[in-house]
Amino acid sequence: MAEDIELGQRVDALRPDLTALVRDLYAHPEIGFEEHATVARIAALLAAHGVPAEVGAYGLPTALRATVGPDGASDPGAAEGAGEDTAASAPHFAIIAEYDALPGVGHACGHNIIAGIAVGAFLTAAPVVARLGGRLSLIGTPAEENGGGKELIIRAGGFDDIDAAGMVHPSSGSGTSSVLGQRTTGVRRIGVTYHGRAAHAAGAPWLGRNALDGVVTAYQGVAQLRQHILPTDRIHGIITDGGAAPNVVPERAAALFYVRSAEIDTLRELTRRVVAVLEGAAISTGTRAEIDVDPVPPYLPLQTNVALTERWAAALTARGREVPAPPAVVPQGDPSTDMGNVSRVVPSIHPSIGLGGPDDVFPHNADFADLTVLPAALDALADAATALAATAVAYVSDPALREAAAAEFAAAGGPYRWGGVSRGILPRAGEAPRARPS
Repeated sequence: MAEDIELGQRVDALRPDLTALVRDLYAHPEIGFEEHATVARIAALLAAHGVPAEVGAYGLPTALRATVGPDGASDPGAAEGAGEDTAASAPHFAIIAEYDALPGVGHACGHNIIAGIAVGAFLTAAPVVARLGGRLSLIGTPAEENGGGKELIIRAGGFDDIDAAGMVHPSSGSGTSSVLGQRTTGVRRIGVTYHGRAAHAAGAPWLGRNALDGVVTAYQGVAQLRQHILPTDRIHGIITDGGAAPNVVPERAAALFYVRSAEIDTLRELTRRVVAVLEGAAISTGTRAEIDVDPVPPYLPLQTNVALTERWAAALTARGREVPAPPAVVPQGDPSTDMGNVSRVVPSIHPSIGLGGPDDVFPHNADFADLTVLPAALDALADAATALAATAVAYVSDPALREAAAAEFAAAGGPYRWGGVSRGILPRAGEAPRARPS
């Protein structure tokens, strides 16, 4: 496709800037809700290319939005006289950026590469989309690892005027995901604190009620529950507070569990079953359980739009990369992402691309962060940015593609938003964000 070749040339011209961005974020990682220097760095790069960006969008200090096209903040090449009516009717594609790091291991999930792909795709596609009369937004989403930034943006109305969205995630090895995209599970967090009664563990243990026994009983109960869950379900947890001293019966103990499932309904049901186990542990140990479901927003299972992903795959193939056929057996027990929430609101893609490292160097390993700045990873960035830009341009320019994406989305059930408000998401002043890697 001639236009894809031109887009690739634009990305290649941006490569020095994108390389500098990726390496800067690698050298200065910031965890969720603390990405202040990171988002400022991205905004500065956009400004250097003539595109203003709003930092602090959607009421989140480290979120970002830049828009081109009718009624956008920047409108390179758009037709004169485009007003609100034109903006409302223009097809609107959003490119999604992530840029938060993991505590202790930096960009071991490759979000610096995600940011580079997103910025490269946006700057490449922006003038073309604007010239076509469409709209294109770059939405920078904080705290994918520990706070569900995309769900917070959804609740703030950030996707109300978006028609479709896409991003690309790095992976191990050198391959790419199929046109079915990267499969993910939904995840909910369940915190539990058991309250007992302190006593001298040797002198008068009969006066105590052991909160740690509540946690241990709950942990064992969850382990027994694992025998009777779906193959695509996962439950894992840690003890976050086990008491203060061995000679004091713990009056407080706590644990945090992650509950994952491949479908929304089964995620709800598995949550109910885990809560029942936690409540039963309190009864059996004579303690009181304080259960906190969804201290951060749930991450919903990803719903890949195949029509859009096929366009991504065609553009990636044109860059010389092979896109595999869909697997005969659906993988089980995959990770989670809040891009799943976006995919339930608008047609979305979330393919993955390997950075050229060993197959056994997987995201969330410190060695994976080191891969992100190597030449093979930057080659993958250029290819992914080109394909993502081509997908955005095709969505705006091709009514048949828009109709196919919309029909597929409607057939899957149409827009879905998770109800409820999660607590404890943003840190208080002077408090570090809680690290809950996805």
